[in-house]
Amino acid sequence: MARNVLGRNSSMSMSAPMMLLSSLLMMIMMLSSNVNAYSSYMQQQQRTPGLEVDALRNEYILLEKSLWEYLDKTADSQNNRESQIKKVYDSHRAFINTPQMSRKFLGEQYTNIMHHYEWTLLASNLTYLNSIFDFYKDTLMKRTSSQDLEERAVLDFKEEVLRNDTALTMLEIFRNIEYIMVKQAMYYRAMVQSQEEMCNIRQSPQQFVYSLYTDIALTELKGYTMMEFSWMMLRVYGKGNFSKEAELMRRDYEKRTERAVNLLKEVMRRADRIVYRCDPAKHVPKVTYDEVTRLLQGYIENEVDLNGDETCRETCSYYQSTRSEGCFKDKYCARQPKCSGRLYNCEFIDSDMWVCPSPLNSTRRYEYIEYENGRVLGQRKNCGRGTTKVDSWWRYLFWHCSYCFCLCDEQGMKSDRFFNLRESVSDVKQNRVVTGLRFVKKNRVFHLQIQEGNLLPRGAINASTLEWKPVDEYKIYDRNVARGVDYHTMSYESRSIDLDDIQKTDDNSFVVTGVRFRVLGAHLNLEARLSEFDFKKGELIQPEVNSVWQSNDNTDVSGERRQKLSVHNLDVPTRSIARSLVESKHNQYIEFVNSGLDKDAAQSTVPFLDIQDVVSNPPVPLSGIGIYYKARVGFGGFVAPKIITYDFTPHVQVPKNIS
Repeated sequence: MARNVLGRNSSMSMSAPMMLLSSLLMMIMMLSSNVNAYSSYMQQQQRTPGLEVDALRNEYILLEKSLWEYLDKTADSQNNRESQIKKVYDSHRAFINTPQMSRKFLGEQYTNIMHHYEWTLLASNLTYLNSIFDFYKDTLMKRTSSQDLEERAVLDFKEEVLRNDTALTMLEIFRNIEYIMVKQAMYYRAMVQSQEEMCNIRQSPQQFVYSLYTDIALTELKGYTMMEFSWMMLRVYGKGNFSKEAELMRRDYEKRTERAVNLLKEVMRRADRIVYRCDPAKHVPKVTYDEVTRLLQGYIENEVDLNGDETCRETCSYYQSTRSEGCFKDKYCARQPKCSGRLYNCEFIDSDMWVCPSPLNSTRRYEYIEYENGRVLGQRKNCGRGTTKVDSWWRYLFWHCSYCFCLCDEQGMKSDRFFNLRESVSDVKQNRVVTGLRFVKKNRVFHLQIQEGNLLPRGAINASTLEWKPVDEYKIYDRNVARGVDYHTMSYESRSIDLDDIQKTDDNSFVVTGVRFRVLGAHLNLEARLSEFDFKKGELIQPEVNSVWQSNDNTDVSGERRQKLSVHNLDVPTRSIARSLVESKHNQYIEFVNSGLDKDAAQSTVPFLDIQDVVSNPPVPLSGIGIYYKARVGFGGFVAPKIITYDFTPHVQVPKNIS
């Protein structure tokens, strides 16, 4: 028994050091893991350049710190006063005259969207602070030399900037900014509100929040620079040391900024980046929309002309794919333009009817058709060319030669069904990128036209360089223009367009520099040219080499199969009194079809194409583009382009403690 107890105690005494060593190793591993994680985080922070306003803030804090160090070094010599004034004045004058600091705060662009009482109060505070800065910049700092600076003017300015009474003060404005924007989550509320106001702001929700943050952070930086300038000049004029006051203010500023940036990053991560156009107040043909014409169009034809034997042995529904074979005894067929293409999906509606033909210059064949049984196809109205009575007839007592209602697929001068397949690429040699899209029709061919502009550092675009790149105005019958190479011709068998969002989801270092359509299967399919760029420098990186054509290769029969959006028996979209709503999502497709029989006599092709400019204001680089479908219930809707603004979220970084 003694040996057993001794052995057990000995074993326990030997295992204790082992357990201690194991625990120590685990602690070391955990510490190492944390250090590696922190190191990885810091490396990521250093690799990813920050936002423009954040970089500007960091630049000033470094400048401010260096100026205080300079004042400390030269504090013992009274002869350095003029040099100190010159150093402080010239440094601040140069900083506040940078282009970024000249940005104006336009509160109404936010007030019109953000209908919140708190924002109204804060906007007035921000406007007030900006007005003081404008005076500071345009009056006090307008002097070409520090020698012209009057001490009395500086001290008077200091009274306004550093006052600490019951009235509105700089510090009080700073606290209000944090209280409303951070603690009351105004950034989040702005994101939600901008999504609802997409039709009015022409910015993506993320872009709206980013713009809001930029204006607020820049305003706060303006106030901070004025306060620091005041402290420094008081120091130079011998009114005190003030270095501790300045340091406390800097720490408070950095803490407020950290809290704001943490919230901003989360809000921007959630915010949508898509920009599209809503329906206009009034639809205007060739201005706000255009149409594919006579792709599949309602057409009246007697059975006797639907077969080469001139018989009436079948029913209308027998003829699902045929063509007009003749014109029997110059009946109604001789009084209407013949369908020279194929006829599909014929059906019998009634034997006798009155037909109201459309004007000769119209792409329609009929305004309306009224059958004897009372059914009316289209909108019955005054018939400018007069109605024509059309009656079916009996043949040999046995066969009834009925008039059928079919869909005509006919290429001709009145049928605009062509889509450009040539690429449209921005002038990358001049550092230009795509900033907007729109559909245009030239010589009966639909093109996806690009707006381009010069790329600037940190995701900005030079607005003065924006222009729409001219499209290739070829004609389909020109020499060296080939079907299937230069353009796609829609037909009954090939009339689908894919609805996609094209972007790189795993790499934020690419922007759009080109677009094109291709034919994938029988579908028109969108591709985007994406080029690598340097965010900090605002430069494309060898775009001739570092560019790819991005697309969604899924079809309705392969890959992650596309979902078809059903469009059937719908009225023309311009008759809707309500704005269209987005009905599609990524990896779907839609067919161009005829409009509804009863609502439009199947005379139009739907959906229509929305040809409004799709751009953001202000312009930004794009990380992607897309095609989508919008409609109202009962109406044929519109196909339209959309843009996906560059994702600024990775560049939202919690500031380092520079002090």
